Amino acid sequence: MARDPRSVDRYETPDYLSKYRSRRQASDAPDAEAPTEDGTPLYLRRFRERTTASSGTETSVSYDGERFTPALAEASRGKEIAAPVERRASEKIVCEISIIRHGITQGYSTDAGLTPMGAWQAHRRGHELARRWSDGDKVLLVCADTNRARQTADQLFRGAKDGLSMWGIDAEITDKEPIPELRNFGVWTPDGLRDVTSAFRQYQATNETLERLAVGDRPRWLVEIDRFYRTQLGGADPIQEWLTIPMMYFEPPAMCVRRFWRGFHRLMVEQPGHQRIVAATHSGPMRAFATWAHGYDPGEPLNTEEIRVKMREGGRTAFVSYRNRVTEVNVPPPDEFPNWEA
Repeated sequence: MARDPRSVDRYETPDYLSKYRSRRQASDAPDAEAPTEDGTPLYLRRFRERTTASSGTETSVSYDGERFTPALAEASRGKEIAAPVERRASEKIVCEISIIRHGITQGYSTDAGLTPMGAWQAHRRGHELARRWSDGDKVLLVCADTNRARQTADQLFRGAKDGLSMWGIDAEITDKEPIPELRNFGVWTPDGLRDVTSAFRQYQATNETLERLAVGDRPRWLVEIDRFYRTQLGGADPIQEWLTIPMMYFEPPAMCVRRFWRGFHRLMVEQPGHQRIVAATHSGPMRAFATWAHGYDPGEPLNTEEIRVKMREGGRTAFVSYRNRVTEVNVPPPDEFPNWEA
């Protein structure tokens, strides 16, 4: 079935990369075979051809009680500083959580979806995640309830399925499930707490009315959100401002961190047996989470960048890794919340 050229639900390689690969294929293999009829992606066909050609000479590699082909061992090697093998047995990691920012979106002035490049990014991230999984793993896929997060989760699912098929790993991944705990940080408006992106529309309409009529004072929530968006339009970092400057009408960063942990606790209780959780969400709460864990602001997550959380047995402590730094943290209990005004 022909694809609608106007659709943005795409995960194929960007055009510049496709042209480059076409030139390479033309120079390396002028008599390349015609594509197969089953719709198998080119990279997967080439991988299977190389595996078949080298099956008689390729040996397996044994590491930490598991066996890998040299190709998979090289592809799955990460930059994370990990504990020695003899110590890992005592760590008893019961769940690994991958918190992933959405791909490149079409804009932040509305609840827009991903661009074709954003979909490609998410598909590639899902493919890379699958390399770390093992036979028998059960993966729970969750996301924030916004278009860009849901579409990111869709492409993570497709990329992971391709990766599992490519590497021959027998793992299960669920369909996406939007959960409220992964939403973006909120802004209080006269209509209640709203996502900072959806609040922008109300901010624009209210601000335009006040400027047109030129009467009355601007409400205080409008003053704060106006400051936030003017910082962004001026090329500065509005998330840093949110992290460091008290805002009376914005959800505090600490609340976002507690909300994330509350969601992860709930998922592990309600859906036991899943050794891994993949969560597609937004950069603001992610940055607050990383800042809380490491004790400094490591910077804005790139599109589809990952914060990796390894929960230890008992759920009291965890390892949080982000940008090659690993910190052991005490996990806030789900029922603990300070009563500041008592």
